[in-house]
Amino acid sequence: MRSVSGLILPPGGSEEELYSLAAARLGVPRRLIEELVITKKSLDARRKGSIHWVYSAAVRLRGEPEERAEEYSIPRVESDERPVIAGFGPAGIFAALALARAGARPIVLERGADAETRRAKVESFRSGGALDTECNVQFGEGGAGTFSDGKLNTGTHDRRIAFVLREFAAHGAPSSVAYDAKPHVGTDVLVSVVTSLRREIISLGGEVRFSNRLDGLELRGGALEGLRVRSGAGEYRLPCRHLVLAIGHSARDTFEMLLGAGVPMEPKPFSMGARIEHLQSAIDLAQYGMPRGGILPAADYSLSVRLPGGGSAYTFCMCPGGEVMAAASESGGVVTNGMSYSRRDGKNANSALLVPVRPEDFPHPGPLGGMLWQRDVERRAFDYAGGNYFAPAQLVGDFLGRRASVACAEVEPSYAPGVFWGDLHEVLPAGVCAGLELALPLLGRKLRGFGSPGALLTGPETRSSSPVRLLRGADRCSPLRGLYPCGEGAGWAGGITSAAVDGLRVAEAVAADISHGEG
Repeated sequence: MRSVSGLILPPGGSEEELYSLAAARLGVPRRLIEELVITKKSLDARRKGSIHWVYSAAVRLRGEPEERAEEYSIPRVESDERPVIAGFGPAGIFAALALARAGARPIVLERGADAETRRAKVESFRSGGALDTECNVQFGEGGAGTFSDGKLNTGTHDRRIAFVLREFAAHGAPSSVAYDAKPHVGTDVLVSVVTSLRREIISLGGEVRFSNRLDGLELRGGALEGLRVRSGAGEYRLPCRHLVLAIGHSARDTFEMLLGAGVPMEPKPFSMGARIEHLQSAIDLAQYGMPRGGILPAADYSLSVRLPGGGSAYTFCMCPGGEVMAAASESGGVVTNGMSYSRRDGKNANSALLVPVRPEDFPHPGPLGGMLWQRDVERRAFDYAGGNYFAPAQLVGDFLGRRASVACAEVEPSYAPGVFWGDLHEVLPAGVCAGLELALPLLGRKLRGFGSPGALLTGPETRSSSPVRLLRGADRCSPLRGLYPCGEGAGWAGGITSAAVDGLRVAEAVAADISHGEG
């Protein structure tokens, strides 16, 4: 097929027009185009008076042979051994999918519930109900990414990315995720997508055990022999020689268990800060120079800045038309995250506003020093806000003026179960606050209104990435044989797509090792 780029359509233009545009570019009559496949779509809003969509496409002319997309698979596993996967987020899902298609019949242990049950528990907590520490925004089918914007863009480059995006589309995500420059699914759609992926895994001989938590390892001679698993019926032993550790960045009790078992790990840099909310209409105006109406998508942004004297700050996981989520997974702690539904039609826009922190900044020593610091900050927020899982909130103007807020201005908080008006300096570490104070005016120069006094900060945001890295070699295996650290929680990915790709890489390594052992 022939590649054609730079095809331009106005907002609201029909993609059928791409056939004529491509034909003109190729110098052929439109009727000769047999097939046109969009390969990339992005919005160019750099010139406010000339906003347009830019497309690239693959074109096949009449009489030219059809081309099949590159297929991805791993060699078939001919063994009775069943690998085990701990965690059913993006990394665990795609490791399980690849292994199931290879005939390995994987067993998945997921401490939380299925996606529909999980959604009900999350909504109950947001409405003022009790926190379920085993099933929440962090734990359950789909992992933490299910209750986010469902962003599928990634800064990594890997041939497996195309496969991941195609699988999301095949299981219910919009087909545009395969070519959109900023693909997203939305929490409402992600729930059905991960459910569909699970059903395929099971249909191929895999097994998914919900409410089953990995509680211990059985090791002999530096190699894995079995697992201790906690379920609703009690603890049981599961024989296992290959374990994919796709546990997610919030499985703190699992990190503690792994450290106690001698699994090699190290502290890893991460970031802290707060969620910042603006009216979505204000972000639209700043980015488009006009109200977007019903033609343009809800505007987004991605900002970063170098700070005077060193250091940096940046926005992360921007959720157009979204909500700030109650993302606690431990009793007595408050933490925030962001979420959008597929339509992105909420009143507010939010993103994390973060300052990087390094192991040398951690007040606790050891591999889990960052994790313990996260816990300290989250517990301080819980106590400061009254002990009811309300989140501390403050207007940007008050934060910069170092005075407690007493009420909202133009931006009504979206965080549920509710906010406690106060001063985030009482919650966040001093170095993080200092970074945010320097960053807000600078970021306001990059995006008009970003540092508006009436913008809203809700915090803390402490779990943008894992504070721990589980060590592994080029073969994806831990120095303890049979353990395969995987995905974002293990410190080897950052986001849904990169975690899914890492799950595929680890599945390849596990399949090869099982097959080698059988040979």
